[in-house]
Amino acid sequence: MGVSGSGKSTVGEWLAEALGVPFADADDFHPAHNIEKMSAGVPLDDADRAPWLDAVAGWLRRRAAAGSPADGGVLVCSALKRRYRDRLRRASGRLFFVHLAGPYPLIAGRLDRRGGHFMPSSLLCSQFEALEPLGRDEHGAAISVAGTPEETREAVRSALARARVC
Repeated sequence: MGVSGSGKSTVGEWLAEALGVPFADADDFHPAHNIEKMSAGVPLDDADRAPWLDAVAGWLRRRAAAGSPADGGVLVCSALKRRYRDRLRRASGRLFFVHLAGPYPLIAGRLDRRGGHFMPSSLLCSQFEALEPLGRDEHGAAISVAGTPEETREAVRSALARARVC
């Protein structure tokens, strides 16, 4: 989880490959209306997010129904607000959230260099405003993305091992 440009897709793809489990990017579940709205620089509201969260939760339910922990998966999703994470948890109670966190200037710089994505950097401020970091009672870990990609991957691996997720 995290704001756009925090490295969710990069870290998530690596983790799914390392674990040998399916990978999904929640961006792929957005209806066309949401993509058009964000592409135009307009932040989504909760009504826009509802069908998207339903689709993401459907993927989680299908993965949970697959059976064993080895049948799990890695899903990257902004999940900026607690109520969104709670909604996803209801679909699959075995979730472990990895919050990829970094300061605004670092993330803004990454977004400015990134191309080919519908999310414009002009929406980053609204994402930081909406962000509700993991609560102490949420199963997960906050990981800094200020270091190298290798340092971030190692921190994620360590957090998962400490939580006995994998």
